[in-house]
Amino acid sequence: MNQLGRDRKGVLFVCMGNICRSPLAEGIFIHLASERGVRDRFLVDSAGTGAWHTGEPADPRSIAVALARGVHLPSIARQVDPESDFERFDLILAMDRSNRTGLLNLGAPSERVRLMRSFDSTLRGAPEDELDVPDPYYGRGDGFVRVYDMLHRATTGLLDELMRGE
Repeated sequence: MNQLGRDRKGVLFVCMGNICRSPLAEGIFIHLASERGVRDRFLVDSAGTGAWHTGEPADPRSIAVALARGVHLPSIARQVDPESDFERFDLILAMDRSNRTGLLNLGAPSERVRLMRSFDSTLRGAPEDELDVPDPYYGRGDGFVRVYDMLHRATTGLLDELMRGE
């Protein structure tokens, strides 16, 4: 059982609008957990600190980058629900420091909120200001590819850590 007394460990990925970074992290996590045969051990979702895109699928650029790598993005955007999310999820992964601050201001338990890139083994010991996943929404070029690569490394490290705790 996990720390909240459930059979499955709850993992929530959070960014601003829940259409770029957090759906990518969610999809990558589901994909990697499925490849390892451990998908059923996790309750996985994503959400945004804001409600701008509620009900929408992931950004088409996120979908395209993920599909090119064989990853499906099942997410439909929603806003964080403090009433239920902070009870349902053991680990709440903020894409950047601003998202983390927003989560803490909403009452998220600080011991369960982590920056996503803190799980990237290539960034061990890096200053906290280097752990943000940049928001690719307004960018051009390869921003979504770079974010996908960052999230893949961090998600691999996250899953490795979660499996060590089993």
